[in-house]
Amino acid sequence: MQLAGIVLAGGQSTRMGGQDKCLLNLGGRTLLQRSVDKLALQIDTIAINANSDEDGYMHPGLPVLRDSFQGFAGPLAGVLTGMEWAHMRGASHVVTVAADTPFFPDDFVANMQTALSNQSGEIAIAETSDTSGKFFNHPTFGLWPVSLRDDLRGALDQGVRKVMQWVKPHGFVKVAFPAVPFDPFFNVNRPEDYEMAQILLKEHSL
Repeated sequence: MQLAGIVLAGGQSTRMGGQDKCLLNLGGRTLLQRSVDKLALQIDTIAINANSDEDGYMHPGLPVLRDSFQGFAGPLAGVLTGMEWAHMRGASHVVTVAADTPFFPDDFVANMQTALSNQSGEIAIAETSDTSGKFFNHPTFGLWPVSLRDDLRGALDQGVRKVMQWVKPHGFVKVAFPAVPFDPFFNVNRPEDYEMAQILLKEHSL
């Protein structure tokens, strides 16, 4: 399994009151920079998927890729862009993380790769559970075979926009991550989430 990684930062921040959430400062680094730095510790080949011209998206040595599917089609457009880029790099799989999720696990890539290698399924999706035992999928955190890129483009052409709607027919592996003391896939969508991220940063020395 030859891997490439992509940080998904192509959203429109519609719930952040007009601010670009990826460029919000969190402990001296932007949310995007935190996600890039964390992923760079786990995988060598990385790109950023972004549809903005802001300088904050530029990182030395990393390509910034606009959606290859037009019309702001959501996370699946970023996954497709990552697949196509990874294919050109000679990778068999692309691993995706979200730029607005700065605390994702340090062993994320290794666990995803191990799970997909050891279980049946074409795609791996991260999940966590809460104290009541309820499970939550985190579909922007996935491991995807680039061989499905044409299938995904066809689905987007047909109007598919929800990640799990496209994933389920292909068979997928759920990769469980512990959610203690908090969900590591906590993401910053709204101003109150940003406030919580600052609290988590201080309380857990992240």
